[in-house]
Amino acid sequence: MIHSEWGDWLPNRVAAADPDGLAGWYLGCNGFILKARDGTTILIDPYLGGGDPPRTVRMIPVPFEPGDIEAAEAIFATHEHTDHVHGPSQAPILAETGGILYAPSAAIAVTEAESWADEWEVTDEQRQPVTPGDEIPLGELTIHVRNAHDPDAEEPVSYVIEHDTGVIFHAGDSKPATAFEAVGAEFDIDVAIVAMGTVGNLTDPETGDRTPTKWYASPDEAVAMANDLRADRLLPSHWDMWKGFGADPTALHAHAASFPYPNQLEIVEIGDRFDV
Repeated sequence: MIHSEWGDWLPNRVAAADPDGLAGWYLGCNGFILKARDGTTILIDPYLGGGDPPRTVRMIPVPFEPGDIEAAEAIFATHEHTDHVHGPSQAPILAETGGILYAPSAAIAVTEAESWADEWEVTDEQRQPVTPGDEIPLGELTIHVRNAHDPDAEEPVSYVIEHDTGVIFHAGDSKPATAFEAVGAEFDIDVAIVAMGTVGNLTDPETGDRTPTKWYASPDEAVAMANDLRADRLLPSHWDMWKGFGADPTALHAHAASFPYPNQLEIVEIGDRFDV
């Protein structure tokens, strides 16, 4: 059972919002809620778990309980890792809203291994596989599936969320990818969401051994990705989540100074809203 000390404050805030175009709220980790002018609401990689101490230790609050999300057309997962596809976090949202999970096949396989159908009555129709090149229309939004480069994942993808007032790109946990220059040429990206962090020591829960591990883009890589994407704004994510893997997003100011893009660094904390 997932419990949030924040209660239903954030879902209520999203439900009451009336964006002029497209608004987003950061959920911590790599999670986001996006809501369009017509009310279309999607979530990307929402994760409400506490990690797996001592291997991974959550360092930020759980922003809501999944049953408090009453309206959402879809959840989009970028890849199969637990903090991106997680039954206790996501299946109750699908069961409550009737929304659809769009995810790569390896991520869909996780829902089968976790018995989402039996545990939360999530139907097969509510789990739709995606591959790069797919285009998914939802209300005023069009979500384009594109490639990503995450060596730790089986089938990572990125998403371009297109609205007539602006475009958001979500890279998942990707590091720089050759595909991103093409994405930047194809779309006029207003906000690029890029996971960043530091090399941390990952603890083996059985032996206690620590292994230096890099999961996310470095500050240099994050800026390089935003530059390849020609993004007006760079919004760093995931830097706040795990003990020992955190990073200072303000350092990106210095890294970005000599690049044509991004034009603006947008730092948000868990629960913050941004608009495009």
